Amino acid sequence: MTISRFIPPRRTLMGPGPSDVSPRVLQALSQPTIGHLDPLFVGMMDEVKSLLQYAFQTENAFTIAVSAPGSAGMETCFVNLIEPGDTVIVCRNGVFGDRMRENVERCGAKAVMVDDEWGKPVDPAKVEQALNDNPDARF
Repeated sequence: MTISRFIPPRRTLMGPGPSDVSPRVLQALSQPTIGHLDPLFVGMMDEVKSLLQYAFQTENAFTIAVSAPGSAGMETCFVNLIEPGDTVIVCRNGVFGDRMRENVERCGAKAVMVDDEWGKPVDPAKVEQALNDNPDARF
């Protein structure tokens, strides 16, 4: 068996989200790596933190970059904000809304679902009704 080097063709990826990788990012990925405890890495992460604080207009000292998909960022929020027994209103108009419901339930909270047609905006009136029906909802 002969195994050759795999070089994928350049294609436009048509999946959800920004899929294509910028040539600048590919170039950056070709640079030498450093460890996460290296002072240069720590300095670079401090710069990233400053840029995130600027982008989100916050001075929160705990501003961090989460190196993961958006779903993981949301899960990070849930596990740090929700307590067992809390009531959380979750909008669901696609697969990600169901992931959020799963996160809420794994945290031991009650998910109150506001459902709308997949791919369509969630009706704000439904959210308002859910808030009125669940005044104890934390989020």
